[in-house]
Amino acid sequence: MTGSVLGLALVVSVLAALLPWRRPEVLTHPAAVGVGAAVLLAAFAQLARLRFRVGRGTVSVSWGETAFILGFALAPPGWLPAATLVGAAAAWFFITWINGQRAVADVIHLGASLSLGAAGATAVAYAIVGPEAPAGITRTQVGLIAGAATYLMITLGLAVLTMALHRDATPVQIAARALHAKLPMFVGNVLVGLSALYALANEPWWLIAFPPVLWLLQRTYRYHLRAEEERRVWEAFARATRALGGPTEAAVVQAGLRGALDVFGARRVEIEVTLPAGPLHVVAGSPENGPVADAPPPRLTEPLARPQVLIEADATRNGRRYVDDAPQDPLPGAAPGPVVTRTMTVGETVVGEITVWLAEPTLPAARDELAVSAYADALAGALHDAAAHERLVVLDAQVAYEGIHDQLTGLANRRALLHHGEALLQSQHRDQPVAVLLLDLDNFREVNGTLGHRAGDDVLRTVAARLTDLAREQELVARLGDDEFALLLPTVATLTDSATPLHDVPSPLPQAVRRARELVDTIGQPVDIGGVRLAIEVAVGVVVEKAGHADLGELIRRASIALDHAKEQRLGVAAYDSARDASSTDHLALPAELQEALAADDQLVLMLQPEVDLESGAPTGVEALIRWNHPRRGMLTPNIFVSTIENGELLAPFTRYVLDRALTAAAGWAAAGIDVPVSVNVSARSLLDATFPAQVADALRRHRMVPAQLVLEITESMAVSDEGVVDEVLAALRELQVQISVDDFGTGYSSLAFVTRVRVDELKVDRSFVTEMTESPAAAAVVRGAVELGARLGARVVAEGVETADQRAALLALGCTAAQGYHFSRPLPADKIVPALRQLADAAPPKIVPLRADGAS
Repeated sequence: MTGSVLGLALVVSVLAALLPWRRPEVLTHPAAVGVGAAVLLAAFAQLARLRFRVGRGTVSVSWGETAFILGFALAPPGWLPAATLVGAAAAWFFITWINGQRAVADVIHLGASLSLGAAGATAVAYAIVGPEAPAGITRTQVGLIAGAATYLMITLGLAVLTMALHRDATPVQIAARALHAKLPMFVGNVLVGLSALYALANEPWWLIAFPPVLWLLQRTYRYHLRAEEERRVWEAFARATRALGGPTEAAVVQAGLRGALDVFGARRVEIEVTLPAGPLHVVAGSPENGPVADAPPPRLTEPLARPQVLIEADATRNGRRYVDDAPQDPLPGAAPGPVVTRTMTVGETVVGEITVWLAEPTLPAARDELAVSAYADALAGALHDAAAHERLVVLDAQVAYEGIHDQLTGLANRRALLHHGEALLQSQHRDQPVAVLLLDLDNFREVNGTLGHRAGDDVLRTVAARLTDLAREQELVARLGDDEFALLLPTVATLTDSATPLHDVPSPLPQAVRRARELVDTIGQPVDIGGVRLAIEVAVGVVVEKAGHADLGELIRRASIALDHAKEQRLGVAAYDSARDASSTDHLALPAELQEALAADDQLVLMLQPEVDLESGAPTGVEALIRWNHPRRGMLTPNIFVSTIENGELLAPFTRYVLDRALTAAAGWAAAGIDVPVSVNVSARSLLDATFPAQVADALRRHRMVPAQLVLEITESMAVSDEGVVDEVLAALRELQVQISVDDFGTGYSSLAFVTRVRVDELKVDRSFVTEMTESPAAAAVVRGAVELGARLGARVVAEGVETADQRAALLALGCTAAQGYHFSRPLPADKIVPALRQLADAAPPKIVPLRADGAS
C-alpha cells in the first residue's frame, strides 16, 4: 500500500506543478519564497503533532490545516503538494531519527498521504477562490475552509484505511474515534490559519502575539487528547477486568494479555505466573527464547489477527512466562514508552509478575503505573481463583474416580459394579441368561504374612491384570474387597445347535462354569513375587440367572454361597445350589418385614412406565409398578414378595398403599395438564372381596380423581374361580366407570371365555408374544388375533415388552395402536414421570382431524 500511495502522490505532485495554475493574489512575493515557506510550514506542522491511540494503533494529529491555509496563500498552488511531501517527510525523518528508529517506508507513506491531502485541498480551494483576486474576503475564507476540510477528510481517510488493513480496529471505530479527537483541533487550526493570513495581509505585527496563543492551543489540544485517552483506558480497563474470569490459568492469562494490550496500547506484555502448576497445566517454550517442550503453545482463536501466545518455562523461578506482542504500529514516530513491572499478589501469596512495554505515552507516567498496578491486582485475583478452581476440579475428579475404583488395582469397586452392573442387566432382555463369577484367592493371608503386604499387593495387581485380559466386551470386572474379585457376564451362551428342539435346550450354567475354569487355569499360572515363584490358587463361585429375575446384589450373594462351597470342598469351581442357601428361610421373615415396609413408607418404591401410541409416540397411559427397597437384600422385584402378600393378611393394606401412591402420582400429572390414565394391577383375592369397589371409590374420592382415569389390570387366570363373586365385583367397578384391563392376554386358557363374560376396556398382549413375533409366525398370529378381537370388542390393545424398533414396526403392521416397553421408556420414579410424559407428548406430531364433506371437523 505504501508504494501505491507514494506513486500516486508523486504523479499528483508532478502534474500539479506542470498544470498552468494562476496563483490567487492573496499575498505578493516571489514564488520560490512561497514554496520554501510552504515546505517549512508543512515541516513545523508535523513536528508539533499530537498522538492518540485507536485500538492498538496510533494516530497523529497536527497543524496540517493551518500549514495548508498559509501555504495556499504563499506558494503557487501547483507546488503545494510537492512542498507538503518534502516538508512532512523531512519532519518525520527527523522525528524517527531522534527516536532512534529507521522506519523509512512508514515516513514515505505518511508524507505521501499528506501530499495527497494537500493536492485535494488545493484543488477544492482553487476551484472556489479562483485564479483572480478574490471578489470578497468571504469567498476566500469559504475556499480555504473547504480546502482544509478536504485535507482533513483525505488524510483521515487514508489513516483509517491503513489502520483497518493492520486490523487494529474496525474502520467505523477508527473513523469515529479519530473524528472525535480531531474535530476540536481542526476548528482551532482553521481559525489560527485564517487569523495568521489576515495578519500577514493587513497587520503583520500581530504575528508577535501568535506564539503564546499557539502554545496555549497546543496545551489545550494535549489536555483534550489525554482526557479522552484516560477515559478510554478506564473503559477498556473495566472491559478487560470483566473478561478475566476463567476456569483455567491459560484462559485467564490469555484474557489478561489481550486486555493489557488493549488497555495500555502496549507494544508487548509479559505475564509470569509463579503459582504451582496444576496437574492439568501444559507448559511450552517460546521458539525465540528457549527450547520448546513437547506440548505446543496455545493459540488465540479470535477472528482478529493476533500473534500466538508464547509460554516459556523459567526454571530459576519455577514459573510460567506468557508473552504477547501488539501488531507493529502502522504510523511512524512512536517514541518507545516506559517499561512497567508489577508483582501480582493476593494477600501474602505471590501470584506472579506482569511487565508492560508501553508505546508512546499519552498519559502521565504516574497514571500509567497506577493503571498497571490496578490491572495487576485484578489479574492476580483472577489467576488465584483459576488456580483454586483447577485444584477443585482435579480434586473432584480424583474423589469421583476413587469413589468407583479400587485404589490398588484400578478395577471397579463394589459400588461401581452394583451401579453399572444393574444398568447393564436392565438393558438385557429379561429372559437373557446372565452370570456372576465370584473369585477368591486361596492362602492369600499366608502370602501377606510370609512375604509382606507389598508382595500381597503385587499378587492382587497380577490377578487384576490377568482377569482384565480375560474379560470380553461388555463384561465387568471388579474387586469387591481384600482378595475377592467379581466378573459379570451379561450374556451366557448355551451349548446347543440349531437342530436342538426348544424344550431340550440345555441350561447356560455349563458354559458359565467353563468360563470359570478358564479363569482358574489362567490366573493360576506361576508368577515371580518378591523373588519367590508363586502359583496363585483361585476358587470361583458361579451363579446363572435370567436378567429380569434377580437384581445384581442378590446374584452376588448367591455367588458368594457358591464360592464358600467351592472353598470348603476344594473344588476350584462351584455353582450356586438353592438347597445350600441358608437365606431360603427369608420367606419366613417376609410378612413381618413387609409390615415394617408398609409402616416405614420409604421402602416400597412406586415406579411408573408410560404406555404410548405406537404411531405418534404420544403417551396414552401409565402403568404403576411396585419395587421393594429391602434394607438388607437391596431392590426386590414383585415376583419375590407378591405371593407372600396374596397369601397373607397384608393384601388389603398393601392394595390400599399401591392404589393411594398411584392415584397421588396420577393427580400430579393431571395437575400438570397431562390427561392419561394410570393402571394398577389387581390381585385375585381383591376380586373376591365384595368391599373392594367401595375401597376404590373411597380412594378416587380422596384424590379427587375421575374414575375413568383409573385402569385396573386383571390377570385372566385370576378371574375364573368363583365366577359369581368376581362378576359382582367387576360389575360394581364397571358401575363406578373404572376401566378394566386384561393383563397378560393370551397366556391363560380362559381368554375368550372371560372377555365374552365381562366387558373390558383394554387387552394387554403378553410380552412373550411380542418378543417372538418377528421370528415366530405363531406368536405373530396371536398378536394379530388379539388386535382383531380388541377391534370387535371396542377395546384398545396394548403390547407389552416392546424393546426394539423392529418390534414396533411389526406391531404397527399388524394394526396394534399402543405399547409399552424399554424401547419407549424404562420404569421411572414418581418425581420424574411428569417431565417424561411431557417430553413424549411434545415429541409427538400434532394430530390432524379430517374435515367432513360439509366442512365441519
